[in-house]
Amino acid sequence: MSFSQFLDYLQLEKNYSAHTLTAYKADLSAFLVFLKEDLDTEELAEVSYPQIRAWIVSLVEAGISNRSVNRKVSSLKAYYRFLQKTGQLEISPLAKHTALKTSVKVQVPFSEKEVMQVLDTFETNTFEGVRDKLIVELFYTTGLRRIELINVKTGDIDEGNRVIKVLGKRNKERYIPLLTSVCESVKAYRCARRALKTDAGDKHFFVSETGVKLSESFVYRIINNYFSKVSGKLKTSPHILRHSFATHLLNQGANLNAVKELLGHSSLASTQVYTHNSIAELSKAHKMAHPRSKKD
Repeated sequence: MSFSQFLDYLQLEKNYSAHTLTAYKADLSAFLVFLKEDLDTEELAEVSYPQIRAWIVSLVEAGISNRSVNRKVSSLKAYYRFLQKTGQLEISPLAKHTALKTSVKVQVPFSEKEVMQVLDTFETNTFEGVRDKLIVELFYTTGLRRIELINVKTGDIDEGNRVIKVLGKRNKERYIPLLTSVCESVKAYRCARRALKTDAGDKHFFVSETGVKLSESFVYRIINNYFSKVSGKLKTSPHILRHSFATHLLNQGANLNAVKELLGHSSLASTQVYTHNSIAELSKAHKMAHPRSKKD
């Protein structure tokens, strides 16, 4: 069976994003190539677990991380669930599969000082300076994902009510409050955008000087360029700014459920990844303040 029905199901019924659909298609296509080249078969519905296990072993031997392998297998699991749901398969060959063990990645956020240092470096008399400053401010004060920021439309930001509408994973909308200072930066950017000697259009909010929608790699380079100058961290990406947003809120006592809603997470399990550094801060405060700490 072709993947088209499965992908239509993910898009129309599950509301998966185009980015996620591309990842699923790539994972399933890679498995199909393995079946053809190594096992001389194309019958996905008749594949056994040992055959899938052989694919997993080949991925590991190719140096692909356990985390990435698990993601690929997850795509395959979803496909077989779809075949079961549509009556094309009775039992999934992955029914008893156990995911490969992965180490927990502890992302080190930027410090508040590092963020402030970057915000103080922008030349706000140029279009690029005004735009890049707003991008950093939005990442840090709203916790947006990179793809969410890129897809912000010109009408999604309401400076009057100080709120931004975000289209998150599975096309789920959420509204995030904006700081007054960020709204001022939005106004400055709108003014600079209107002054461009090109028709940038009204669809995409963030554009290049030629009016083109920004790409994910371009936004990554913006963040990496500014933060690599003030931080010695190995990773200086938009996701680290999102991580900093969550960690700094939790360090200041924000409710975990509130942070979950701001980040657009579907479960607390995803948000709890960001509690590592806040726990460290709480431990430090506990040690300094508790009466018994002086006796330890």
